[in-house]
Amino acid sequence: MSAGTTHVVCPNCATVNRVPTQRLGDAPKCARCKHALFVGHPTTLNETTFEAHVSRSDLPVVVDFWAAWCGPCHAMAPAFEAAAGRLEPHVRLAKLNVDDAQTIASRFRIQSIPTLCLFRAGKEVARRTGATTEQGLVSWIEQETGNS
Repeated sequence: MSAGTTHVVCPNCATVNRVPTQRLGDAPKCARCKHALFVGHPTTLNETTFEAHVSRSDLPVVVDFWAAWCGPCHAMAPAFEAAAGRLEPHVRLAKLNVDDAQTIASRFRIQSIPTLCLFRAGKEVARRTGATTEQGLVSWIEQETGNS
């Protein structure tokens, strides 16, 4: 983050955008694809877009490592969705299917799902395993990021 500017990765095209920090809440759009930078929903990541979102964004990024066959992952999905709406534009929530991105799941030693990892500047700074409620999720993220 430079003085007064926040780097935000577009959830649609993965382009890095510089947004005046005081304007994060003003529905900024991507300079390249014109898609909204904040949509109130978790961003779907894959092997190609993961690195841009966790390494190039100035926002803290919480990644839900999940799988389609995981019951607890499906049970937590509505809470994760609701938390994204509550925490944007100060935190980006994203989902990564471990079956579709096995290299990344292995790199971060994901052994049980759902696993939530909080990244800052490309580095994992916190981790939580297991399903949780919307309030539990929001409280954990706010505590870890200092955003409330």
